[in-house]
Amino acid sequence: MAFNTALSGLNAASNMLSVTGNNIANANTTGFKKSRSEFADVYASSLGGVSSITPGAGVRVTNVAQQFTQGNLDFTENNLDLAISGEGFFVLGDNINNINERVYTRAGSFHMDREGYVVNHLGQPLLVYAPNGETVEEGFSTGVFQTLRLDSTQGLPKATSSIDMSVNLDSRQTVPATSPFNPDDPTSYTHATSVTIYDSLGNTHVATSYYVKGATPNTWDMYVYVDGQDMLDGGANNPTALVFDPDGKLLTVNGGSATTFTTQSKLINPSAQPIAFTIDLAGSTQLGSAFSVNTLNQDGLTIGRLTGVDIDDTGVVLARFSNGGSKPLGQVAMVRFQNPQGLSKLGDTTWAESANSGVPINGVAGTSSFGTIKAGALEGSNVDLAQQLVNLIIAQQAYQANAQTISTENTITQTLLNIR
Repeated sequence: MAFNTALSGLNAASNMLSVTGNNIANANTTGFKKSRSEFADVYASSLGGVSSITPGAGVRVTNVAQQFTQGNLDFTENNLDLAISGEGFFVLGDNINNINERVYTRAGSFHMDREGYVVNHLGQPLLVYAPNGETVEEGFSTGVFQTLRLDSTQGLPKATSSIDMSVNLDSRQTVPATSPFNPDDPTSYTHATSVTIYDSLGNTHVATSYYVKGATPNTWDMYVYVDGQDMLDGGANNPTALVFDPDGKLLTVNGGSATTFTTQSKLINPSAQPIAFTIDLAGSTQLGSAFSVNTLNQDGLTIGRLTGVDIDDTGVVLARFSNGGSKPLGQVAMVRFQNPQGLSKLGDTTWAESANSGVPINGVAGTSSFGTIKAGALEGSNVDLAQQLVNLIIAQQAYQANAQTISTENTITQTLLNIR
């Protein structure tokens, strides 16, 4: 019996040595989680239970448990390197064409493949939640997984749909000498300003606003032309009427309290969609100072190329384009498990769901129990080399002690056999 007891101790010590050696070997492995050997004593029991004088039958390994404690964050210069600070796992597809078979990892060393997909060193794609629209404010569909692909082609243009304009009209001006209004005759209008706008194909056009001092005090007529075409229909007969109060503040636009008005829809470029936009004149004034344009913004975009990718702490992936536009590509998917120690170990710092781990719980970084995502960083191994070296000494001594037990038992057995 003592031989078997000591042999079980040798096996346990050997297991601890193997686990400790594996921890030390992966001290520099990104996203690695150290393990520990867990043991239980063994007793031979009978129908009457374990006797109070039963010496025990040795030890057995009950589990090699991984410890999912936080590793240190190492910052890199690669924006696609991701680290989780807190609880959670990244979700990876088995391959680009099969994302329904999933594995989970803490190793966030990602790069682009030749087709623009963000993958790890095994070619497994990082999965993200699909965006609901073209803006971050529209949100993402948590639970709807898709691959993350960085499209290096040109960014799509956006037709101008609104212009924000704040001007000061010089109250000291008189009614123009020439009437009616003619955009080709500067003597028929008081002020003018222009802004570049874009059609649905990203082509540029010039939108010009003309202001004509009215005969009635505190009134002005405004005309809008794009590439010489009247956007209000009717020319001198159909201006936008602006009325200011005695303090010089904009009072009404076309008789209403709103500061906006919308142009007619005009086909400026036969190859593109017709152009129409809303002009907001909020903040415009009529004061006794020179004509000035205080603000002038439009929301259109020309064609652009991908210039960079930003990933924030919640995992939102935003592509930036040279035209000043941006587009959400997805939100990095994260999951957690009720019992992460129950995950199946697959190697390559990846795990799979098992019956013991429970089902994956989908979530978003920075919410509920999920940690945050740090772009441009990697989570290092959580192995403490000093502690592992101490474990080596403990395992070695345990091995030697059990070997000594076998040697002692052998000596006793030899003594018995030598009795005459």
